Amino acid sequence: MQNSQLSPESLPKHIAIIMDGNGRWAKAQGKPRVFGHKNGVAAVRKAISTSAKLGIKAITLFAFSSENWRRPEEEVGVLMELFITVLSTEVKKLHKNNLRLRVIGDTSRFNERLQKKIAQAEALTADNSGMVINIAANYGGKWDIVEATKVIAEKVSKGELSADEINEALITQHLTMSDLPEVDLLIRTSGECRISNFMLWQMAYAEMYFTPIYWPEFDENSLIEAVTWFVNRERRFGCTGEQIKALMESDLRNQV
Repeated sequence: MQNSQLSPESLPKHIAIIMDGNGRWAKAQGKPRVFGHKNGVAAVRKAISTSAKLGIKAITLFAFSSENWRRPEEEVGVLMELFITVLSTEVKKLHKNNLRLRVIGDTSRFNERLQKKIAQAEALTADNSGMVINIAANYGGKWDIVEATKVIAEKVSKGELSADEINEALITQHLTMSDLPEVDLLIRTSGECRISNFMLWQMAYAEMYFTPIYWPEFDENSLIEAVTWFVNRERRFGCTGEQIKALMESDLRNQV
């Protein structure tokens, strides 16, 4: 299916990507892991530009998990410097194209220079109305839920909220990205088939697409293939296939 054949109403509103395989790709080239991370930046550009062209509302890229601090100190340091460099060189382009950039996660652990770059990038693009780009950095799905729970618990302790008022909608409101649609499509590169503590709540009904392609090789065609796969999926949300078909037929009749 070509890009032009993807109808807007069938597209995922929110795509999440676990950008995996930089290190293994570099090793296959006989290069250090850092070489893979640097080449992965080009794939990020392609994913963002292709998603924007398709009309995707939001894209969330898993750049650095809360568990990634366990990696070699030298590699972590290079990743932090690479993050600063990318923010410095790319944010003006994003702003020019009316795209909004946000960094989700516990940024307090980053050094002051990186925190400043993040704040500047978010401020510059805050009023843009185009696609939202979330960079998940020092992020974990469990952390997200725990932080939301802390805020809710504090409100209960202050008498601002009763325990009976706590429901799924309330918890969702206190999570990061609460203003965005839940994830429709998760893409993970490199052939690994797990979600690695990424957006556990927001991916409750996501379709999961696993590809053997390493992240530096993930290009425009790769993303379109993933979106096409999604478009051809039957999303049931707990219903049977027959129920979904009946609902779709009912919607069509109501549109006539």
